[in-house]
Amino acid sequence: MRLATYNVEWFDALFDDTGHLIADGSWSARHDVTKAMQTEALGIVFTAIDADVIMVIEAPDTSRKRDTVRALEGFAEAFDLRARKAVMGFSNDTQQEIALMYDPDIVTAHHDPRGQAPVPGAPQVAGAPRFDGTFRIDLDIDATEDKVVFSKPPLEVSLKVRESGQVIRLLGAHLKSKAPHGATNRDEVMRLSITNRRKQLAQAIWLRARVAEHLDAGDPLIVMGDLNDGPGLDEYENLFGRSSVEIILGEGDRELFDPHACEALLRRIGPQPSTARFYISQDERYLQALLDYIMVSTELRPKARRWRIWHPFDDPACWKTPELREALLVASDHFPVTLDIDL
Repeated sequence: MRLATYNVEWFDALFDDTGHLIADGSWSARHDVTKAMQTEALGIVFTAIDADVIMVIEAPDTSRKRDTVRALEGFAEAFDLRARKAVMGFSNDTQQEIALMYDPDIVTAHHDPRGQAPVPGAPQVAGAPRFDGTFRIDLDIDATEDKVVFSKPPLEVSLKVRESGQVIRLLGAHLKSKAPHGATNRDEVMRLSITNRRKQLAQAIWLRARVAEHLDAGDPLIVMGDLNDGPGLDEYENLFGRSSVEIILGEGDRELFDPHACEALLRRIGPQPSTARFYISQDERYLQALLDYIMVSTELRPKARRWRIWHPFDDPACWKTPELREALLVASDHFPVTLDIDL
């Protein structure tokens, strides 16, 4: 089987309120890319990765007029994808949902949230609250309880492989960005950066608490998505000791595994894997970063055959296929990550 995670930049802008693709010459939400260009590029990329299961980060919006599942299933039909069914969890207000596309001939999937459901005024019970609730934690060791919420609640999926009967827990996540949006001077950049990193680490602790619950229960587990973080990505990491990625991976016999994360942790200086490419206008250059991961629990590690970042320049097959190489650059500022695994 092949599992994938893919952050599609402003996927929502490619659909109308009925869930139909807008493949015309109007501008997409990507710089200097039309909706037709981005739609065609995404069709090429999704077809090329040919995954049985795809965790879509920044999936189309669900709101009063729009529907994530309808849009994704329409997209799959337009490009005759095997992963033609979709499921999502708790919607959010960012127009960037987290959803799962899957091949119904290979697996079944449903949203299966765990934890205490949000009840106004109720005290937090032991364990991780449900991801649409509130997590109470002292973020800055000031003896004052902070209340943390997910702007994009992680997607919890129970996935069953039809042929083997194997049941896997999937957690799809898109953690808060650390970027100091809205800052106008150096002091504001520092203040917002520290505040955002603190909130992001709290989300990572919350997510890790759910991971620990599944590991304690003996559940085969895969965590996948855009964690907006990695070892050594900014100067504020040393202030808090660990990155979000290290918190979610854990330690010892309860550690999750992703080879790209391990490589980055072992080699802080020198070439590292990257899954995203952003243009920095003030510097007139591109920044590459490792943001997207597929982490597996210990019992699944022997079954994992190959992790692959579909990077247009670093992956030889992508580089040697001009149509795919250009499609990857046009489709999104992130590149898909896939895992081939025997389930």
